[in-house]
Amino acid sequence: MPEPVRIAIIGHAFMGAAHAHAWRTAPRFFDLPRQPEATLLVGRDEARTQAAADRLGIPEIATDWRSAVTRPDIDVVDICTPGDTHAAIAEAALAAGKHVLCEKPLANSVAEAESMAAAAAQAAQRGVRTFCGFSYRRTPALALARRFVEEGRLGEIRHVRAQYLQDWLSDADAPLTWRLDKETAGSGALGDIGAHSVDAAQWVSGQHIEGVSALMHTFVTSRPVSGSSQGLGGAGDLSGERGPVTVDDAAAFTARFSGGAVGVFEATRFALGRRNANRLEINGSKGSVAFDFERMNQLEYFDGGDPQEAQGFRTIHVTDAVHPYTDHWWPVGHGLGYGDLFVHQVADVLTALDTEEPARPDFQEALDVQRVLHAVEASAADASRYTPVAR
Repeated sequence: MPEPVRIAIIGHAFMGAAHAHAWRTAPRFFDLPRQPEATLLVGRDEARTQAAADRLGIPEIATDWRSAVTRPDIDVVDICTPGDTHAAIAEAALAAGKHVLCEKPLANSVAEAESMAAAAAQAAQRGVRTFCGFSYRRTPALALARRFVEEGRLGEIRHVRAQYLQDWLSDADAPLTWRLDKETAGSGALGDIGAHSVDAAQWVSGQHIEGVSALMHTFVTSRPVSGSSQGLGGAGDLSGERGPVTVDDAAAFTARFSGGAVGVFEATRFALGRRNANRLEINGSKGSVAFDFERMNQLEYFDGGDPQEAQGFRTIHVTDAVHPYTDHWWPVGHGLGYGDLFVHQVADVLTALDTEEPARPDFQEALDVQRVLHAVEASAADASRYTPVAR
């Protein structure tokens, strides 16, 4: 029987829990070349890490990631920590010969991402693989949209329209978290959720973003400091002390794509009533597709070749066995959820490790997204690009 793939998960909050669930669940639904074993959970606080490990079913913990990534009984290092730690952990793991799965965005700067991609390229010569966790690629409906583009059903791609709308920061008294600190998070809405839009837009359209024109804005410049709040922004112990918000609350930009398409992007965590509206619409010369993660099991498709009297967007329920990933799950019509995307990610990672399948998205593709994010920030910071309206 083949040896299992043993995983060290670095970080145990939101993403660490999602990844742990996926490593445990994937072999129960997918026929994998080797079985994954979540062997080690790493966190800074011993008591909290042990509590998380007990809850997630992981047998061992550590509080020092440096020793964890060099252990001979670890095959994959799964990085689920804030962005300011990605480069150091990934590069140490690659130097130790470990495969690396790193959450997005890849790093907090282009320089860090370039260093990580260079380390990945060197490690690849020794058979070491890298992956970046753009998990929305694994949504069956979004993967079907990519298939339609590849098959030519949309014709020449002309428009790419992407929005990622959340509202968990709409309350000006929601507590200050690490996601609101530029030094730790790299950026705000742009990197946290806009990175997903950039990756999905390029992946589905098959085109690269070549240039952008952008603006970014922070609506609430200070927030209550609270050590007790957890998660994405629940109410904490609001003592009256406030700390500065150093990231963007919203970002918007237009883009020009390598194949001639034009794009419009928006990312915000202030769209009251929109909990996780990750949207992508692509218009071509022969058809269009539209996706919204709040209806993640559906894809809207317009076929310009239909008779005029029958034209209109149709709703495809992407739950049939012929659709991407869905043949591993439930009978037709029984939809999937957010956590299942990470299960698909695990299945793809394990397949790539044991076959000649490409490791996608790898660190090089994630670096490309990082360069787009940097261009957006640079454009937004250039006051000369802002043209006031004459009145």
